[in-house]
Amino acid sequence: MNDQESIDLAAMLCSRLCHDMLSPVGALNNGLELLAMEDDPEMRKSVIALLEQSARTSTNKLKFFRLAFGAAGGFGDRVDVAEPKALVEALVSDRDKVEVHWAIEAANLAKPAVKVLLNFAQIANDALVRGGSLDIGAEVRDGNCELVVRATGTKIAFDDTIGKALDGSLDRADLSSRTAAAHMIHLLAAQSGGGIQYARTDETLVLGAILPEAEGLIG
Repeated sequence: MNDQESIDLAAMLCSRLCHDMLSPVGALNNGLELLAMEDDPEMRKSVIALLEQSARTSTNKLKFFRLAFGAAGGFGDRVDVAEPKALVEALVSDRDKVEVHWAIEAANLAKPAVKVLLNFAQIANDALVRGGSLDIGAEVRDGNCELVVRATGTKIAFDDTIGKALDGSLDRADLSSRTAAAHMIHLLAAQSGGGIQYARTDETLVLGAILPEAEGLIG
C-alpha cells in the first residue's frame, strides 16, 4: 500500500466512525436542548434518561472503534477475551432481535486477532437487517488463531464490495466508508501471513480467518 492509499484508508475509516457516532451524539445534543426548555419534572426525568442512554451508546461505540480500528495503546500485545466480548455485547445491546453466542476457550487473544474478530462481528451484525443470531468462535492451535463469525437470520444484507474488500479484490475506486473496515482487516491478515475467507447464502453469512500467533505481529 502506497502513501496515498494509506491516507485514503484512514480517511474512510474516519468517515465510518463519524457516521456511526452521528446518531448518539445528535441525540445528546437534542436532549440537552429539550432539557433547557423543559420545566415539567417528569419530562425532565425522561429527557435525562434519554441523555444517559445516548451517553452510554456513544461511550460503547468509541471503545469499540478504539480497539477495532485504532492502536488501542492501553492494551498489551494480547487482549483478555472479556474485553472484545463486552464490546460486541454492547454493540448489539440496542437490537432486541440479535442474540450472540460465544465459543472461545482461550483466556486472551493477540491484538490483530481481536481487531479481526471485532470487525467480523460488526460486518455480521450489520448484515442481520431483520435480526437473528451471531455465533462467534476462536481457537488457538498449531501456532495459529482460527476465527469464525456466523450470522444467521431470515435476511442477510451483504454488499459484494465488502466481500471483495475481505478477499483483496476490491478496486481502489470502491474503497468507501462501507468497505474500509473490511479492507483494513484484509491488509492486517495479509501482513501477518494469514488469510480471510467468507461465504454467504440468503440466510447465512460466515466470516473466517486464520492468523499466525507469532510474536510481534501487532496491528
